[in-house]
Amino acid sequence: MGFIKEFKEFATRGNVMDMAVGVIIGGAFGKIVSSLVDDMIMPLVGKVTGGVNFTDLYCVLNDTEVAAGTSLAAAREAGIPVFAWGNFVQNIIDFLIIAFCIFLMIKGMNKLAKKKAEEPAPEPEPSNEEKLLGEIRDLLKKK
Repeated sequence: MGFIKEFKEFATRGNVMDMAVGVIIGGAFGKIVSSLVDDMIMPLVGKVTGGVNFTDLYCVLNDTEVAAGTSLAAAREAGIPVFAWGNFVQNIIDFLIIAFCIFLMIKGMNKLAKKKAEEPAPEPEPSNEEKLLGEIRDLLKKK
């Protein structure tokens, strides 16, 4: 089998196409959740914590003096070695919120799948043989 033919069979399998759709939908869902975190949840967290922006929290790693209120970007631009722990905390919070949203989505999908599986299947229509046997039974009961 030729390499191109083999690749074509691989690429057109149902699982590969399903995975491609999943990646595309996942990317779009990721943008929605990122917007939820950045635009709605983190401003509330900042309000509760007194306006603290986690991404700007850092510690200087040497004896360099840094002016109070210097942002992380300004410290990095000045070449000051910093331990940017606030950005790490922000990424952990983002991950937890995204994981929770995905958990809720999958939980909902599983609930729908379970509900669909529990629905009784409609009874199939009796075959011609069964109909004929039913008629014979009914005729015998009348006699």
